[in-house]
Amino acid sequence: MKNVTITLDEETAAWARVHAAERGTSVSRLVGEMLAAHMRENRDYASAMRRFFDNAAIPFRSSGARYPSREELHDRDRLR
Repeated sequence: MKNVTITLDEETAAWARVHAAERGTSVSRLVGEMLAAHMRENRDYASAMRRFFDNAAIPFRSSGARYPSREELHDRDRLR
């Protein structure tokens, strides 16, 4: 574990103390867990983006289908 010093305004520090106490942990551990969760979310998001963009796009027309006409797309009678 690495120790770091952070500076918080009084309102944020008070919230952190109360929030940590409600969870039965220290402010230090609370901040560490919040940062670790944020890091995982960013890593997971970046990984999902890489997987998405690594997949080659499949052209619509290669499936043998045709594009719908503007009238078909905006046909409100079919929605009723």
